[in-house]
Amino acid sequence: MQILRSLRGFFTARKWRPDIWTLLLLCAIVYVWFRPPAWVSDLAQAAPALQVRLLDGRVVKLEQLRGKVVLVNFWATWCPYCRHEMPAMEAFYRDYRGQGFEILALSQDDAAAAVVDFMARESYHFPAAMADAASSAAFGGVSRLPTSFVIDKQGKVRHKISGQVHYARLKGLVEPLLAE
Repeated sequence: MQILRSLRGFFTARKWRPDIWTLLLLCAIVYVWFRPPAWVSDLAQAAPALQVRLLDGRVVKLEQLRGKVVLVNFWATWCPYCRHEMPAMEAFYRDYRGQGFEILALSQDDAAAAVVDFMARESYHFPAAMADAASSAAFGGVSRLPTSFVIDKQGKVRHKISGQVHYARLKGLVEPLLAE
């Protein structure tokens, strides 16, 4: 009990006044938490011959999406950065779908039921499927989540994004490809 009194006295007797460096450090931590860095690699390789079964049962081949700019996103419901990027992906999908943009979200979860529940609960409308070792290997292996690939209208993988995507990043990468 006496320890609690002394702690209470410590915190009430001293007013915490951070210096400028402490405030800058706290701001940097908050920024990185909500918008962690992502590394964008420019590529120019043919998209793999990938076929997946969407959560609604339809089968989609990546080559069927030729003529559209496609974001292939590897993610999982248990990944906090994946969950954080999803609202931006949904907003971008809504805004650019009519202009020839498509998303193929490949979940690394173990059970499809958890993914179906998550997508319905969060009202995400872009197509999702379960990823397997072959789909990950087709893109050269995915070692961290989230990882995304941007495929142009001609079926070439143009960008690899290792880390979280956000609306402005998608806009900067996708709009030039839509204009081609």
